[in-house]
Amino acid sequence: MTAANLGDGVSAADLGELAADIAREAGDLARRRRAEGVALAATKSTLADIVTDADREVEQLIRERLHRERPDDGFFGEESGAARGSSGLTWVVDPIDGTVNYAYGIATYSVSIAVVEGEPDPLSWQGVAAAVCAPALGELFTAARGEGAWLDGIRLSVTEGNPAGALLGTGFGYDPATHEGDLALVRRVMRMARDLRRMGSAAIDLSYVAAGRLDGFFERGLNPWDFAAGALIVEEAGGAVSRFDVDAPRPLLIAGGRRVHDRLRAIVEGDGSA
Repeated sequence: MTAANLGDGVSAADLGELAADIAREAGDLARRRRAEGVALAATKSTLADIVTDADREVEQLIRERLHRERPDDGFFGEESGAARGSSGLTWVVDPIDGTVNYAYGIATYSVSIAVVEGEPDPLSWQGVAAAVCAPALGELFTAARGEGAWLDGIRLSVTEGNPAGALLGTGFGYDPATHEGDLALVRRVMRMARDLRRMGSAAIDLSYVAAGRLDGFFERGLNPWDFAAGALIVEEAGGAVSRFDVDAPRPLLIAGGRRVHDRLRAIVEGDGSA
């Protein structure tokens, strides 16, 4: 498949390069602010304030860069909401995915940037390009439609699991009222699992599926900006991504190589033979 050419003559590969460049810059800012914020919180503020300020500052950097480079595109960010554009493209941004990890000094946080065609709604959009930067880990995952998924120049490919069982990633919501349901889902899924990993950043989890570091991933309650970039990276690495219960308060997303994805789907849909 060749690179996707879009209406204004730009290609998916071009947009992927832009996403990657902005994600690197935003990731550097997030990492610097985290290092500076530790000292600041000890003297004149709270760490929660530092994290909130960093989220907003990183998203503002991304938004300003995109406005300069792509003024006709729409924007859909965690911190500043949605703004329609006239080009038919929308940038979907999570400035710091994994803010609890970020606050605690755990390295698995990321900057997630995707550009999609269509309405800013995952039920109708089509991914065009994506970048997930994990600045504390020194890694940048990228994808462009028809161009594959990449990590620092190495092409990524999902796994199909192994006879010992699938290594799966997941996450839980912060509302205690949702924990029992999440744990019940884990119990069902463990029938096919070798083990479970809980990273704390869905964008990293999905990137790890693309890289073959995880065989699959599932989580309820993700927002569009949590998975927009990671989902395209998985798909361009040869995997599949599905969402269920999309009208419910906490839709379920699953991802993996197609064999693992289909087994997860069978379990979610109640097929006990999976």
